[in-house]
Amino acid sequence: MSGRPRPEVAGSGRTAGRPVVVAAYRTPLGTAGGKLASVQAPDLAAPVLAALADALPEPVREVVLGNCMGPGGDLARVASLTAGLPVEVPALTVDRQCASGLAAIDVAAGLVAGRGGVVLAGGIESASTAPWRFWPGTSERPPQRYERAPFAPESVGDPDMGLAADVLAEKAGIPRSRQDAYAARSHARAVATRDAGGFDAEIVPVGPVHRDERPRAGLTEQRLARLRPAYRPAADGGTVTAGNACGINDGAAAVALVDDETHRRLGVPGLRVLATATAGVEPNLPGLGLVPAVQQALVLAGLTLGDLDVIELNEAFAGQVLACCDALALDPDRVCGQGGALALGHPWGASGAVLVVRLFSQLVRADYGRYGLAAIAAGGGQGVAMVVERCR
Repeated sequence: MSGRPRPEVAGSGRTAGRPVVVAAYRTPLGTAGGKLASVQAPDLAAPVLAALADALPEPVREVVLGNCMGPGGDLARVASLTAGLPVEVPALTVDRQCASGLAAIDVAAGLVAGRGGVVLAGGIESASTAPWRFWPGTSERPPQRYERAPFAPESVGDPDMGLAADVLAEKAGIPRSRQDAYAARSHARAVATRDAGGFDAEIVPVGPVHRDERPRAGLTEQRLARLRPAYRPAADGGTVTAGNACGINDGAAAVALVDDETHRRLGVPGLRVLATATAGVEPNLPGLGLVPAVQQALVLAGLTLGDLDVIELNEAFAGQVLACCDALALDPDRVCGQGGALALGHPWGASGAVLVVRLFSQLVRADYGRYGLAAIAAGGGQGVAMVVERCR
C-alpha cells in the first residue's frame, strides 16, 4: 500500500454511472469442523445479508451469491429468505469455483449498471456441512464417493489444487523457504490487525462466534520449516505444506452495490467499481488464473499496479501467490497488507467476496488511499479481478 495522497474524484465523466459498493460485511471465518461446524450454509449468509439490508434505507432488488460445495439448488434464494428479505426479492446462485464470490459481485455490478437499485452480492461456503457426493453405481460396482466436481476434462488435465500449486511453485522457481516466510508474514499481519480491532467493523457475529478462528500468533518461518510437504515428497520437488497453504474454512461475505444516482442520494462513501475482468489459463496451472484477469482489469480501468493503494489477492497457497506476483512484477510485500487467506482462511465460494470486504474496510472505513484491486484464481484455470476506486 502506497498511501500517497491523491485528489478525490467523484462522479467524473470517466466513472459516472458505474456501480458503487456502499456497505460490506462478512462472518468470522471458521476452521472446518470448528466453531461454525454446525451452521448450514444459508444460516452463515443470512446474518450478513440482514446486516446489509438493515444498513441501507433503500429496498433490496436482488441477491447474487457464489457457492462451490453446498447442497445444490438456488442457495442464494434460501439464504435470502432465511435473512428475512421479502419474498419478492429474487436471488441467483453463481458457481465459478473458488472465484464464485467475486464472480457474484461482478454479476451484480452488471445488474446494477443495467437497471439500478440495490443488489446484495457475495459468497457462502460451509465446508463443514458440505454434503457427500456419489457417482451412481452399476450392477458391477457400488456408488463411488467423490469430494469435488471435475475442474476440467481428464483429457485436458484435472489436478487437485494442492498438487497443481506444488507443481506451479516448482515451475516458477519458488523455493520452500520463500513460501514459508510469506505464510508466516500473513499470519503475523492478520494477528496484528485482529488484535488492533482492524476486522471488528466488517464482522457480523454468528451466534457467539465473533472473530476469525485460524490466525496463529508466533507462527514463524522456522516453525513452518518443520512441516512435511503435503502433496509430493521433498525428494520429488514437493514444497507445499499444511503451513504454507490455506485452510479449509466456513464463512460468508457480501456487499451492497448501488447505481450512481442511488449512491448520490445516500450520500455515503463507497467503492466505485472501475473495471472487472475474467480470464482463462492452462487448467493444469490454475493458480495463475488471476494474472491475465488482473492485467485486463487494469487496462480497462486505465491504471497500473503502481497506482494501487490496496491489493488483495486470494492467498490459496503461498507458492501460488508468489508465482503470480513474479508474473505480474508485483512486490509481494504490497499484497494483503493486513493478512490474507493463508491466515484468515479460504471459504471457497466466499473468498472472492472477502477480498472486496477487505478493500472496503481499508479504503473506506480506514480512509486509506484511493485505488484497490481484488483478484482470485479458480480450479479449472480461471481468474477474476476487480479494480475499485474510493468515492464520496
